[in-house]
Amino acid sequence: MITQPPSTIDVSDKWDARFIELARHISGWSKDPSTKVGCVVIGEDREIRSTGFNGFPRGIADDSRLAEREQKYPLICHAEENAIMHAARIGVSLKGCVAYVTWPPCTVCSRSLIQAGIVEVIYPGDIEIPERWEKDFAMSVAMMKEAGIKIRST
Repeated sequence: MITQPPSTIDVSDKWDARFIELARHISGWSKDPSTKVGCVVIGEDREIRSTGFNGFPRGIADDSRLAEREQKYPLICHAEENAIMHAARIGVSLKGCVAYVTWPPCTVCSRSLIQAGIVEVIYPGDIEIPERWEKDFAMSVAMMKEAGIKIRST
């Protein structure tokens, strides 16, 4: 079992609500309206370390550049992976950080969160998981818990 160091980040309910609201705002940047998901990764002292949203990676101003970019890089579509890729590009470590997401991470994103060293994942408690996602969500939660990541809803 992989264990992560305990989080030193002091986050109260007030800050939880603010970061979830920011993640919801960021999800609005998504190019695909059917999958609006946002992610905000914070570090100690509540500083924002990275953000991500479903759709094109940051820096894509319009769809005309997409074909050129696809030849050089794979398209990252999940908000959590987008945030991790953004942090890596600018040289920011996410180890020991907390991820606020508007939707519970899938198994693909869970692996990325584990590898990045995230210690806690927080998502809104007012969402309903569709039946088709329940199995993936259960596997995702099991993976993160096994890796020592704390998971909770607001």
